[in-house]
Amino acid sequence: MLIKRKSIEAQANSKQGAGSSPKRKIKYAPVTLSEMDGCRYLHFGTEWVQGAMRLRKPDWLELEYSQQMMAWMLFIERPHQITQLGLGTGALTKFCYRQFADAQITAVELNPAVISICKSMFKLPDNDERLNVIEMDGADYVEEHNHYGTLDVLQVDVYDATARGPVLDSMEFYQACSDCLRPDGIMTVNLFGDHPSYLKNIKTMKYVFDQVICLPEVHDGNVIAIAFNTRIKIDFAQLYERAAQIQLATKLPAKSWVNGIQSALNA
Repeated sequence: MLIKRKSIEAQANSKQGAGSSPKRKIKYAPVTLSEMDGCRYLHFGTEWVQGAMRLRKPDWLELEYSQQMMAWMLFIERPHQITQLGLGTGALTKFCYRQFADAQITAVELNPAVISICKSMFKLPDNDERLNVIEMDGADYVEEHNHYGTLDVLQVDVYDATARGPVLDSMEFYQACSDCLRPDGIMTVNLFGDHPSYLKNIKTMKYVFDQVICLPEVHDGNVIAIAFNTRIKIDFAQLYERAAQIQLATKLPAKSWVNGIQSALNA
């Protein structure tokens, strides 16, 4: 669920030029685990939860905010290209891989230890013809021009060990995210409503994207923003019908997403 351009222990590698010193190796916060009440949790050396997996249901989205990250399903039924920035426990990646058999699923994660522990402790499948987990900086990924205009869905969940605010939130980053999406593409972003960065993120996204809708806060402050590359006209009767289909097929609480969208637009 997170990716770090700069770790909390060390600055990211400086760019190497003529006469410059070799790049310094990035140091990451320690990857740690805990278990309670049938769930396994991922941490980065703090008490903050970076992801969760129910041991008896490894492909289920255990945390409510991760369920809300799938709210794009209300508007896109058959995605072809889904990319996740920040792997976390691989929950979103696994869910999309199992749920959308015709889609290409890409997950981008900077910390190799996170990728390793997802495979060993969180049942992340190996890469195949549909799944590609990449060790890479998420900012670098969206800035690559060969990705422009290729994605139906972009899911962004990029936190450091303190888990208080996204580490990728600049105007340039969100513009690159928009560039990677198709004209009718959608980005979902996990924000922290109680963090000073929240209003900055919303303002920046609203500048870049045609439409941004925030779902109600869950957990201890998580707010999911849905960003549309092209403004949409919402028919709530159709949206509730689509939500019922999603709930029947996946058991995700999609009707609550529609309720949240309606509340946000009426606010």
